[in-house]
Amino acid sequence: MSHPRLGIAILTMGNRPAELRALLDSVAGQTLPATRVVVIGNGSPLPELPAGVAGVVLEENLGVSGGRNAAVEHLRACGDVDVVVDLDDDGLLVDTDVFEKLASMYEADRRLGIVSFRIADERGRTQRRHVPRLRSGDPLRGGEVTTFLGGGHALSMRMLDRIGGWPDAFFFTHEETDLAWRALDDGWRVVYEPSLLLQHPWTSPARHAVYYRMTARNRVWLAKRHLPAPLVPAYLASWTLLTLARTRSWGGLRAWAAGFAEGVRAPGGPRRPMRWATVARMTRLGRPPVV
Repeated sequence: MSHPRLGIAILTMGNRPAELRALLDSVAGQTLPATRVVVIGNGSPLPELPAGVAGVVLEENLGVSGGRNAAVEHLRACGDVDVVVDLDDDGLLVDTDVFEKLASMYEADRRLGIVSFRIADERGRTQRRHVPRLRSGDPLRGGEVTTFLGGGHALSMRMLDRIGGWPDAFFFTHEETDLAWRALDDGWRVVYEPSLLLQHPWTSPARHAVYYRMTARNRVWLAKRHLPAPLVPAYLASWTLLTLARTRSWGGLRAWAAGFAEGVRAPGGPRRPMRWATVARMTRLGRPPVV
């Protein structure tokens, strides 16, 4: 891909106007200007946006997946975007050369599908869950991975044209893994690049009331949609054991169980199991699809 053109997509629910403006200022301050910038009001009105920033207001909250699909469709319709960059509305680009580095990565590698940013708080701390590999002790170690971070990442538009967009039914949680597994199965590379930094407040995913239910439901859907049949029970059993070991809230466990049952009952999208060659590739990358 020569001279890739970047389209920036930001979802907001209208409750972080100051943070959103700071993020947009950091986008405008990049040494390589973005070709397009769009802010999606996910079921909420938008504040006044800077000149050159497009705004799209959705009538209802479509979740992370639906909102990002709306952003992709807007950028695709513009006809001049090669790479979609998704950024959380409370994130901040503290370095000015992020887009320049990103464009160089895509220019050098036609099979580069997804680039995951490093996420750190204002003190430079990266949470364990924000390192997209099993061995997460060193957040500064980059390389190929099997999933990516939702808060800051880039997606090849050519890749999206081939594998499709975000899984609408997921709403939020594990939508990144769903997309990454489809990318890997189509032969694309997924890379974690820690020099691309998005500053983001230190948070807990369980701050969302529906986190436990969505997590369980979408784990089941991941397995049903993408894993070869022999791996489905192994994957779900390993995550059930991990959940029981980690969760300290009875309310959380009840919500998790309800979500698991919902995932079993509902289809969650068409089933297209990945190739065994993809399973082997993911295993070589350090994360076989059973954990």
